[in-house]
Amino acid sequence: MDIAVTELMERFYGLLWPMLRISALLVAAPIFSLRAVNLRIRIVLAMAITWLVYPLHDWPVIDPLTPAGLLEISNQLMIGLLMGLMLQVVTAAIVLAGQSIANAIGLSMATMIDPNMGNVPVISQFLLIMATLIFVGLGGHALLLNLVVESFNTLPIGSNLMSTEAMKHVIAWSSMLFLGALLTALPVLVALLFINIGLGVATRAAPSLNIFSVGFPAMIFAGFGVLILALPSIGARIQWLWMQGFFQVRALVGIS
Repeated sequence: MDIAVTELMERFYGLLWPMLRISALLVAAPIFSLRAVNLRIRIVLAMAITWLVYPLHDWPVIDPLTPAGLLEISNQLMIGLLMGLMLQVVTAAIVLAGQSIANAIGLSMATMIDPNMGNVPVISQFLLIMATLIFVGLGGHALLLNLVVESFNTLPIGSNLMSTEAMKHVIAWSSMLFLGALLTALPVLVALLFINIGLGVATRAAPSLNIFSVGFPAMIFAGFGVLILALPSIGARIQWLWMQGFFQVRALVGIS
């Protein structure tokens, strides 16, 4: 009986370390972090992936109640969270692009309560839905799970990701939040800028023209028209952002 209990504890300690990293990834990564994927689904999914990964490696037996074990728990959680947060930069960039487009059109007050992102403009909500479909269409969920499985080869249990180079890499990638938003919203913003210039010239030529009564509905109609025409380029830019996010995650965990 004592032997069985000892073997059971060793097996539990072995399963604990990969499950911590995988669970942290599922908490922070796009799609898996949605509230529609509730806690029970995440736990079952993390246990299933852990059970599949477990026979592929030799796992160290570390008591999680010791100082070394507590440090390793923090390390595994940090690896999983950073992998997920690297892709959340893409989601934030898409939300910011939608906010910029909504402000330019004049729909900044038209907002929706998103259970995941909070109070966001309807344009941002539309772009988020499109980005989610592109993510699934690319097989991003499978690519992400493949990355976390491969990370156990490049960052085995006991490796530390909290280095200066890793933090520099994360901070440098976070600038894509603004650059990605600018690149995504640029076609619509440039077109609306020229429309605004045209309205300004018309107002200057005809001072009696009420710019507010004419310009506001004109900007809304023109903005939606330009947005529809720019959707192919916006979709391609979102796809590029997702692929860049995966490349950055691979570089972070050292996968060549």
